[in-house]
Amino acid sequence: MGNLGTIAPLIIMFVLFYFLLIRPQQKKQKSVQSMQSSLKKGDKIVTIGGLHGFIDSIDDNKAVIKCGDGSRLTYERSAIREVIEAAPEKAASAKEVKLEKQD
Repeated sequence: MGNLGTIAPLIIMFVLFYFLLIRPQQKKQKSVQSMQSSLKKGDKIVTIGGLHGFIDSIDDNKAVIKCGDGSRLTYERSAIREVIEAAPEKAASAKEVKLEKQD
């Protein structure tokens, strides 16, 4: 019984740390990874350093970001903090658009 009384506070502290610190951090990290993996050309983004711009091109590790003045800067994909506005989905092919206009 004496050993259980000394170990119980440690177990309770570990459980509290897990639910208050570790688990929320894991969820946040998972959401950031999914956001970074779903980046595409045309997304309006903000980098960790606070740069606002649009993704001009993107590959496995790097993203070229087009700024407001037209300059293009290359950043690591992991430096993108959030997507402010997702790129609009591409319209159907030009042939389908013409068909819709004719109707």
